[in-house]
Amino acid sequence: MLFALIARLRPAPLLRASQQVLFCWAGALLVAGDAVFWLMFAAVQSDSGLAALDGPVHSLMVDSRNPPATVLLAALTTVTSPEALTVIGGVFALAWALWKKELWRPAVLMGAMVLAVVLTTLIKQFVARSRPPTSDFLLGPDDALSFPSGHTVGIGVFTVVLAYLVLSRSGTRTTAALGFSAAFAVTALVGLSRLYLGYHWLTDVAASFGVALVVAAVAVFTDAARHGTAKHGSARHGTAKNRSAARTGRTPSSLRVSDPSALDAQA
Repeated sequence: MLFALIARLRPAPLLRASQQVLFCWAGALLVAGDAVFWLMFAAVQSDSGLAALDGPVHSLMVDSRNPPATVLLAALTTVTSPEALTVIGGVFALAWALWKKELWRPAVLMGAMVLAVVLTTLIKQFVARSRPPTSDFLLGPDDALSFPSGHTVGIGVFTVVLAYLVLSRSGTRTTAALGFSAAFAVTALVGLSRLYLGYHWLTDVAASFGVALVVAAVAVFTDAARHGTAKHGSARHGTAKNRSAARTGRTPSSLRVSDPSALDAQA
């Protein structure tokens, strides 16, 4: 049954942008993500730069707490925890594969999420930064390390990579701008929830944006390298149609002419 399902899977739709353009976008995301992460890492190590705002921002978040915001942000941070998001992402990818009968894009999405978890875990262990005071935690104890925020990295990778996988095959520049803006807005809101609930410093969340961009860059590069350019994809499709027509003895519609004399004129 599994092999029968795989046999029915369709290839991913053709990309709307050229491979070179997507490689440039992947490079830009990689450079931006690296710059953000290493700037935050340097600030934390030297206790300077944006790290000087960690304490004041934490105090501001604690002092500005109110019941409505607490309920909303607590629910948001619960749904986007690394454990919950892994389950949600897995179910979403499986539903996508079954509904669209396509494996590639759901696999890229899940691969990006797994890479995000691995990178976040390794960085946490390497930096070994402590969280803010436990007395400020609103949702109970958490003995995990602080830098970067796993919630922010996870939701950033999920939303940005999902937006890319969908919008790179359909939509306009306007819908692409709206889609990616929504992805960044959701990521920022989750990062805010981690600050508000007292579990992270400002630089933790800022560095998480950098990690998410790096993982998104890997996903874009992988997808573009696998599928090439839209024009090349169309050419391959046309060549396949010509080969099929040759086997059946039919002339492809793209080669037919309404006036036979036109062939003589071309000859």
